[in-house]
Amino acid sequence: MSRTLQLAEQLISRPSVTPDDAGCQQILGERLARLGFTLETIESGPADFRVTNLWAVRRPEDAKAATRTLVFAGHTDVVPTGPVEQWTSHPFTPTHRDGKLYGRGACDMKTSVAAFVTSIEDFLQAIPEPQLTLALLLTSDEEGPGVDGTVVVCNALAARGETIDYCIVGEPTAVERCGDMIKNGRRGTMSGKLTVKGVQGHIAYPHLAKNPVHAVAPALAELVAINAAGGWDAASNPYFQPTSWQISNFHAGTGASNVIPGSAVIDFNFRFSTESTPESLQQRVHAVLDAHQVDYTLAWTIGGLPFLTTPGELVEAVQGAIRDETGIETELSTSGGTSDARFIAKICRQVVELGPVNASIHKIDEHIEVAEIETLKNIYLRVLKRLDAALAG
Repeated sequence: MSRTLQLAEQLISRPSVTPDDAGCQQILGERLARLGFTLETIESGPADFRVTNLWAVRRPEDAKAATRTLVFAGHTDVVPTGPVEQWTSHPFTPTHRDGKLYGRGACDMKTSVAAFVTSIEDFLQAIPEPQLTLALLLTSDEEGPGVDGTVVVCNALAARGETIDYCIVGEPTAVERCGDMIKNGRRGTMSGKLTVKGVQGHIAYPHLAKNPVHAVAPALAELVAINAAGGWDAASNPYFQPTSWQISNFHAGTGASNVIPGSAVIDFNFRFSTESTPESLQQRVHAVLDAHQVDYTLAWTIGGLPFLTTPGELVEAVQGAIRDETGIETELSTSGGTSDARFIAKICRQVVELGPVNASIHKIDEHIEVAEIETLKNIYLRVLKRLDAALAG
């Protein structure tokens, strides 16, 4: 059994459902401390939802070294198991079947976190005094609200002027084989709650009422047409799908078939590329509603801004490491939802997500191929060596 597999099993056995870290960061911190890392625990959140964050850093002994900082970022929390009786084996008992490791967090993302640590151990054994500054950023609030986790650490680092040059986030990104896809960006997310005002009345007397569904329908049709034409963005972007606008909920009426509703509430969401901004999208929506003389209020919530890391030092190091370890020419992608990378990208110019196959994440019987655990660790190790070699000249 490899050290990475052993550590992954040790972490999986801890029932660290958000926001409970369940001692995972202590296990990891003890190993990192032996490697010369300085550990800082940052707790945040109310007493009934206390989040544990770990910032661990190891700097070169030569204070004058022309160093750059590489951060491995991830989370030790997991989503709830769902009905335990539906699992083939207990979700917090690491179990092997048919060449796979089963357990909650096996894929998302305790194996990645284990591989972070063992790749650093192997790296420092091979290169005891590297040029790179190495760091880990771990949180127990990635699967939860995300307000007391990575964003809190990033704000603290920014406040004291700490810089990050490269960051690898261990989110599950592969489709069929470890290394076949990485994320070099993510779309932003912004939601709107549109309340359309009307006048409730009897269906038989429409002249005494004002139907908010009828009032907003032409505006919605125009917004749908903009969406269908891919017309939200200022320009196309080779790394992103066109910005998408989607209605998620539409509520109106009392439930009776003879009452015109007095209001309609519509929830919608944008997933947007770097070619759009929250301001530009908001202005477009308001312009359409105003042009159709809709009587409305609209509340906006920005869940995260988009980010993009174009091919450069980090992307090329990751691509080369994957190629050398697996023979795969990895695919760059910005698909999927959001991740904590959206917070890190505000203080780090190059961020990439690289992790195991994502097919079983959040599912009953979550698992990972055992053979790919060492592959992932070796990819991380190769990235470390490539970036350090570039610094050493």
